[in-house]
Amino acid sequence: MKRTYKKASLPVSEIRRFLEPGPIVLVSSRWKNKTNIMTMGWHTVMEFSPSLIGCMITAANHSYEMIRKSGECVINIPTVHLVEEIVGIGNTTGARVDKFRKFGLTPEGGAVVKAPLIKECYANYECKVADTQLLKGYNFFILEVVAAQAAVYPKYPKTVHYRGEGIFMVSGKHINLSTKFKNQNL
Repeated sequence: MKRTYKKASLPVSEIRRFLEPGPIVLVSSRWKNKTNIMTMGWHTVMEFSPSLIGCMITAANHSYEMIRKSGECVINIPTVHLVEEIVGIGNTTGARVDKFRKFGLTPEGGAVVKAPLIKECYANYECKVADTQLLKGYNFFILEVVAAQAAVYPKYPKTVHYRGEGIFMVSGKHINLSTKFKNQNL
């Protein structure tokens, strides 16, 4: 029997609790020998090849201008062991604080971009800004992943997903339905 749900009105400002697209990421940037890290939850895969990611970064965020001017950044994927840093980075402005130093994170050089990778993160996606057409109206960057690194273990890391109102969900149990997929959809 299929499950049904009793529903109540939900303010549209709260829809993100059920719609956040993926794990919280830490976006690192560099402009004029200054670095920054921001916490971000608003991102989405847009294309596979070239590998495009769309993300909304408010123009009020210190990272916005750094990424816009440099034309690059790194999307770093932290695991649950960095949840305190995730919150702290989100509550701190890089305009006044060196977030690498404050949160004890290690910047590493990338293969393609000048923006630093975060050594403590599970994966690092080096990105170039591919399209700025949606910046003026929506603060929406379209990034192309030009190099990527990921830990070899565990295969499925415990990532952190924001549910709104200070509540996080940690990825957990996996179910394997790969035999039900068409090969081209895997």
